[in-house]
Amino acid sequence: MKIFTACLGTETHTGAPLPTDLSSFETSHLVRNGEHGDVPHMFGAPLVMWREYARAKGWEVVESLSAFATPSGLTVRTVYEDLRDEILDDLRAAMPVDGVMLSLHGAMVADGYDDCEEDLTHRIREIIGPDAPIGVEFDLHCHITRQFIEDISALVIYKEYPHTDSRERADDLWKIMETTFEGTLKPVISIFDCRMIGCFHTTREPMRSFVDLMTSLEGQGDVLSVSLGHGFPWGDVPAEGTRVVVVTNNNKAEGDALAEKLGRELWDIRDEITPNCVDPETAITDALAVGDGPVVIADMADNPGGGGPGDSTFIVRRMLERGIGMAAVGGIWDPVATGICVGAGEGAKFSLRLGGKSGPVSGEPLDLNVEVIKILRDASVEGLSGSSRKMGDAAWIHAEGIDIIVHAARTQNVSPNFFEIFGIDPVKQRILIVKSMQHFYAAYEPIAKKIIYCAAEGTIMWDMAELPHEKIARPVWPKDADPWSINEERPWS
Repeated sequence: MKIFTACLGTETHTGAPLPTDLSSFETSHLVRNGEHGDVPHMFGAPLVMWREYARAKGWEVVESLSAFATPSGLTVRTVYEDLRDEILDDLRAAMPVDGVMLSLHGAMVADGYDDCEEDLTHRIREIIGPDAPIGVEFDLHCHITRQFIEDISALVIYKEYPHTDSRERADDLWKIMETTFEGTLKPVISIFDCRMIGCFHTTREPMRSFVDLMTSLEGQGDVLSVSLGHGFPWGDVPAEGTRVVVVTNNNKAEGDALAEKLGRELWDIRDEITPNCVDPETAITDALAVGDGPVVIADMADNPGGGGPGDSTFIVRRMLERGIGMAAVGGIWDPVATGICVGAGEGAKFSLRLGGKSGPVSGEPLDLNVEVIKILRDASVEGLSGSSRKMGDAAWIHAEGIDIIVHAARTQNVSPNFFEIFGIDPVKQRILIVKSMQHFYAAYEPIAKKIIYCAAEGTIMWDMAELPHEKIARPVWPKDADPWSINEERPWS
């Protein structure tokens, strides 16, 4: 048995100010020849797992490119095509293969390609022919097209947000594909369009119980896997939207019925699962009212994990204006400021212009008198699911009572380790500002006295009804109050 594996992805905010170029992959995750190191990237880890599982059975594995970029704007067309073609060339060289397994994100958009996953899998299908199985693992912030579903054999999507279960879902996909490769299973995919867009936290009710229900249904009857693709609302493509995916053992009728049942149940709780967030002034006031800390304020609008540059200054500026100390900001992406701090060295004191370099969505730069406390070169920080994330060169600076981490590589703050690697004890801070939407939650919740979701100005707008969509299939809630008023299917891709 010969299995071909690959990884290619990013999460594309189609309106974000920064393009996703080759350096976006190089500074995040770009691995060839299976050289993942001791701590694989979250999207590379499934390839390592599948390689080990296959080799334990005596099967041959041909591992191609593994590449993932920190989310941003449209991927440069030639960058996507070059990375895609490298995978396709490797596949042609490996032929014949008995099957393919892919670690993808599900929301990658390039100039000229509304759905890169659809394009990649369709080209793979053309190479391997109609019979060899293709199994795919997706992030839950995914777009799912009809062509994509036609071309693959099985799809397993993360269940948790924050994404603490990527390895478990990789394991689930392997169990389905293993028996499929051996010819004892025939997976069939059912999908139901919920006619919704949104961002749903699985750490609170009633979303928590919905996820638990999905898990409990797996293994009943012919049901192999139950997933919910939440969608990525900031990717303006025709297929954007929330969808239930059920994989059965050759029982599409059962899968279709279950997918629709769950989809309509999700629709019924749509208002309850939509998170609440506040403006910066309210967030700061509410944080101070707690008394002691740490209180975590999530700067959702500038989350690098959702396409935000990571250099906005709106919340930090207001804290400085209010004279708030005992606070730490993790962090501000600013390669220029980081380079100046590294060059000046630890202990240096000087004036520094910080952040606000990506345009109006990032606000005006901060002009500060800073002291460089600590410098780390080519730093890495804890990521999700036991992975790590690159920060590049980074510095801890202090200005007007606030500690700020500045770094050269864009990355999301998902762990207190973001502060701890510099020697900052996050528990001793009154307020922690983290540039993240929800991935911070699993690691910060145990130490936080309170968590506040802040919708500041920035790249990531939080009023879903007002998002400037042009391509998304309509009708869809909340842009349309009653998308079920039409009987025909929405015209999603």
